[in-house]
Amino acid sequence: MACESALPAIMDEQALMGLNPNADACYRQRALAYFEQLKESLDGWEVCAEALAKGVYSDDHVKFFCFQVLEHQIKFRHGTLAAAQQQLIRETLMKWLQAQLMNVHPEKPFIRNKAAQVLALTFVMEYLTLWPKFFFDILNLVGLNLNGVDIYLRTVMAIDAEVVDRDILHSPEETRRNILIKDTMREQCIPALVESWFQILQTYQHTHSELTCQCLEVVGAYVSWIDLNLIANDRFVNLLLSHMSMEELREEACDCLFEIVNKGMEPVDKTKLVESLCQVLQSAGFFNIEQEEDVDFLAKFSRLVNGMGQSLVLSWTKLSKTGDAKVSAETLRAVEGKVPLMLQLLIHEDDDISANIVGFCYDYLHVLKQLPALSEQQKSNVEAIMLAVMNKLKYDDEYNFENEGEDEAMFVEYRKQLKMLLDRLAQVSPELLLEAVHRVFSATMQNWQTVQFMEVEVAIRLLYMLGEALPASHGAHFSGDTTKTSTLQSMMRTLISCGVSEYQHSSVTLEFFETVVRYDKFFLVEPQHIPSVLMAFLDHRGLRHSSPKVRSRVAYLFSRFIKTLHKHMNAFIEDILSRIQDLLELAPPENGFPAPLSSDDQLFMFETAGVLIVNGESPAERKQALMRSLLTPLMEAFRMLLAKLPQEAGEERQAVLADCLSHAVGFASRTSKAFSNKQTVKQCGCSEVYLDCLQTFLPALSCPVQRGPLRSAVRSFLHRMIICLEEEVLPFIPAASQHMLKDCEPKDLQEFIPLVSQITAKFKNQVSPFLQEIFMPLVMAIFEVLSRPAEENDQTAALEKQMLRRSYFTFIQTIASSGMNEVMASQGAENIERVLFTIIQGAVDFPDPIAQKTCFIILSRLVELWGGKDDAQTVLTLSECTLTLHMIHLKRGPECIQFLQEYLPSLQVSAEITQELCQVLQQPDVKVLKNYMKVFFQQARL
Repeated sequence: MACESALPAIMDEQALMGLNPNADACYRQRALAYFEQLKESLDGWEVCAEALAKGVYSDDHVKFFCFQVLEHQIKFRHGTLAAAQQQLIRETLMKWLQAQLMNVHPEKPFIRNKAAQVLALTFVMEYLTLWPKFFFDILNLVGLNLNGVDIYLRTVMAIDAEVVDRDILHSPEETRRNILIKDTMREQCIPALVESWFQILQTYQHTHSELTCQCLEVVGAYVSWIDLNLIANDRFVNLLLSHMSMEELREEACDCLFEIVNKGMEPVDKTKLVESLCQVLQSAGFFNIEQEEDVDFLAKFSRLVNGMGQSLVLSWTKLSKTGDAKVSAETLRAVEGKVPLMLQLLIHEDDDISANIVGFCYDYLHVLKQLPALSEQQKSNVEAIMLAVMNKLKYDDEYNFENEGEDEAMFVEYRKQLKMLLDRLAQVSPELLLEAVHRVFSATMQNWQTVQFMEVEVAIRLLYMLGEALPASHGAHFSGDTTKTSTLQSMMRTLISCGVSEYQHSSVTLEFFETVVRYDKFFLVEPQHIPSVLMAFLDHRGLRHSSPKVRSRVAYLFSRFIKTLHKHMNAFIEDILSRIQDLLELAPPENGFPAPLSSDDQLFMFETAGVLIVNGESPAERKQALMRSLLTPLMEAFRMLLAKLPQEAGEERQAVLADCLSHAVGFASRTSKAFSNKQTVKQCGCSEVYLDCLQTFLPALSCPVQRGPLRSAVRSFLHRMIICLEEEVLPFIPAASQHMLKDCEPKDLQEFIPLVSQITAKFKNQVSPFLQEIFMPLVMAIFEVLSRPAEENDQTAALEKQMLRRSYFTFIQTIASSGMNEVMASQGAENIERVLFTIIQGAVDFPDPIAQKTCFIILSRLVELWGGKDDAQTVLTLSECTLTLHMIHLKRGPECIQFLQEYLPSLQVSAEITQELCQVLQQPDVKVLKNYMKVFFQQARL
């Protein structure tokens, strides 16, 4: 059906048809337009108000629409409405609310929520001025009517969101208004509201659990800022306790009690409140958690106990500082009294219940850490927490190692919390922790063949965790404290020699390798264990493991192991290289079989191979031969694939080949990371191999297809070679640059500029002729890209241009800072003027502080470079600096003057000259300033 034009009517019925989610697009479009029309119209909203008050429409979408229009008026136009219109809004809402009392079928929840939001907005706008009886009017109207109470409670929660919720950002003005609203509510209506909540809870607790839970949520939300005595009294607490025994209410009642406990109070009062609540809960049997089967309730109860425990710890901390020893000791006894319950919850088989008590547990340990000495009971508590943590760290049978989902992610998070507890335990009693871990570890390793995987994994995991729990400078765990050193050494010896690396479960295998690498310094003390660990890395336990996840992680860990212990690898270098040879092959793109390692994993393998070759004790000729045999297969594969690439017709296939070529370059690049100041490419005799790589890779720059990825890969390789080959790389730079400046995209240029800057900073005058030649072509390429038109709302294009502009200014800064005056001076006056103009634009016009700072540094440097000679450049720079200063003053007048008055004296410019400049700067004629600036610089130099 074709869309018709809007007909003038009370409400545009055809537009309303578009509110249905299943309506045709043209009707939906019309509904949107109608919504905008009613929002903008001065009195169009009144139609919606009347429709709501009289219940004209039964369609839910239309009702929701009417509330939205009304919401817009209240939110954005309330202040401009006439008194009669404001009265109309109040009447509309009350009439609508009255109609709800009679409804057999209540409105859908989304309508009730929207109505509550509109009522809350009206309250915020009018409570302090026009509608001080807001709550009394609503309470008088709804009484204890079921539908009415529901909307009242939703409204009270919506008011909490508008006025109290700390997660919502408010302007200072709104914050002041909200404080005033809360103060007025406390004075005028809070007791009446609390009474209404009590009546609702009492009336509906046995018949309407959902409504009762809603009311409990309200109490929990408001308790943080109202007088606690209104809630924390026998009448209310007894009611909440009775709810704790009702299946459908108990979780919400628990949350409500948690909010009561969490309320900010003086420490002594807080201790009394918590203790009285605990007494009541204990008497009612809630502490006997072993009889409780409802894990959801227990999770809430655990959170409540956690809140009580943390509140008591906070009270103790405050009281300890005030020096009241007696009250402080009483509070500590109260904390200790909760420890048995805390331990029961911590060790519970359900991880959610356990996780909810970790905060109290952590804080309790922090208390113990501050005590001068521990009692026997406290030591026993520490040991109990330790055993609980060790137990709870274990995986369960259901954990899916191959396909980790949400449950697995939650367990990983929970494990992190337990690790925090372990670290805290180590601070309280390091000896106790070391002894406990040693005991568990030794017992498990003795029988690893017959023990379940989770027991074996956690035993090794505990040894691993000691590395962070018992800190050592730079991982030096095997020097210093003899007890710790000998215990750790003994455990490491057992780990390597007991054969547990053969355990057939990936979690145990990974934990073995993680621990070996965490304690790699152990092998400096006992190098005799290196061969057996190397074999584990290289065979079916490590790099040849059946699980891709294990192989991937081991590739990384192996590289770390070799880097630390390279001095001990000399006897094994060639054996290792031959064993990993097939893992260093470039995976051919046409091969349908999955490679044993991903390309990211192979990067670690190439780096490892490089480290072994470079750090070996063999002569330079042997190192060169080994490096050539490592890199030659890459070069050969690269040449073959590069020849194939332009002949491929399909873009997808081209992308696969380009990806493969990029990997080849990346692998070669990664081997160069092994070189250092002590072992340079030259000293190792490897320059020729890398120069061959350069000659092999550079032709990719002129490949007509897949330019982006290929250029990016070769550019990264050039960065590395500038560092490794030094001057030997220079002959390759001009041709490479020429290719990289052809048909540029913003990203290409942005990545090319750092390469030129690197060359400039490293070689300075050596590359001056090259820079003179490339300077204007590069600048023109940048200008061309920046001048390309882009769509107004294209954020990506705008960001790319901004980043390119920054890179351009950084490039000019590098040249200016390298003191190569001739590079810019040789470009001709017209070109220099153009470049200087862009720098001034960058300093003044573009709202980019990073670029502006760079531009001012450039201008300052150019004045230093050219300011001493009376040549064309000096005059030009001075002229441009004058214009810059003039433009800054035009835009930021008083700020500019104030800055100069503070800044120039710091450069030892006299007060008279500073004042003189500021006066001239305020003259409207820029010529006066230009003439004065010559005098100023001469005077300032004196």
